[in-house]
Amino acid sequence: MQEQVKKKRMLSGIKPTGRLTLGNYIGAIKQFISYQDEYEMYIFIADLHALTLPIDAKELRQNTKDLISIYLACGLDPEKVVLFKQSDVHEHAELGYIMACNSYMGELSRMTQYKDKTANMSEKDSIPTGIFLYPALMAADILLYDPDYVPVGVDQKQHVELTRDLAIRFNSRYSDTFKVPEPLTSKQGAKVFSLSNPEKKMSKSESDKGTIYLLDDLNVSRKKIMSAVTDLGRDIKYDPANKPGISNLLTIASCLSGKSISTLEKECEGMGYGDFKKVVADIVCNELSSLQTKVASIQASGIIEKVLEEGAMKASYVARKKLSKVYRKVGLR
Repeated sequence: MQEQVKKKRMLSGIKPTGRLTLGNYIGAIKQFISYQDEYEMYIFIADLHALTLPIDAKELRQNTKDLISIYLACGLDPEKVVLFKQSDVHEHAELGYIMACNSYMGELSRMTQYKDKTANMSEKDSIPTGIFLYPALMAADILLYDPDYVPVGVDQKQHVELTRDLAIRFNSRYSDTFKVPEPLTSKQGAKVFSLSNPEKKMSKSESDKGTIYLLDDLNVSRKKIMSAVTDLGRDIKYDPANKPGISNLLTIASCLSGKSISTLEKECEGMGYGDFKKVVADIVCNELSSLQTKVASIQASGIIEKVLEEGAMKASYVARKKLSKVYRKVGLR
């Protein structure tokens, strides 16, 4: 009888702040769907990280509900994926403190997102401490589950590098405790750019005409695509350096349609930019229409609470064992 090969473990989380965008969908969520048959997946809603900056409680609850619904609507299978809320597993916060104690102020202050978010803050005293400390909590999120891989965008790779440093440091001080994870960056679709500024990442923190939100009215999304910034010339050609606007639209269309960029270039050859945008808008709106229908059905079904309860039980079992080991190593138990 052939021995079954154990799957590698993968972990990721998304913060329920702001509304999810097409960039989140292409760059992260769609990747998870392809990963769930290949890896043992742990995916969590990073709601503790949502408290880093002030957020309305009602908004946080709604964002969390929408995010879980979108995950399920996209095809994440709770039988294959452990899907849970970070705050439902208290070991995240406890290990987060221990990771903070093993971090250095210099390395935390060098985190790109900390520097970006505090660059425009005039008074140091008004900067929430959570902005500074959250990479230590992020390290705990990862290290609790001994994942082999952490799928990240280019802008998050730095946090995985810090996590690796902290794991190595802890293992050196207290003996082997944590697996040192590897960052995994998808080759295509990892970064979708703003429709109004194709040199800037499409972000859920930006409320402008360049961002498409997954649960927005389809007419609004279509209008944003038709207003997308394009480039000089008339060729529909993938050339990020010289034609960033057209290249961004080609990337979006390719990721959602399943067609290669070269195939789309051939199909759209000779088109004007207006007709090309209509093609992209049709692809995007067809995808969002199907997704929104599924989200509405899931939210009406009442299955979200059951999925989260079962996910928290599975995650807690793993996290509890790891934290108990850490407590013994550092002398708390």
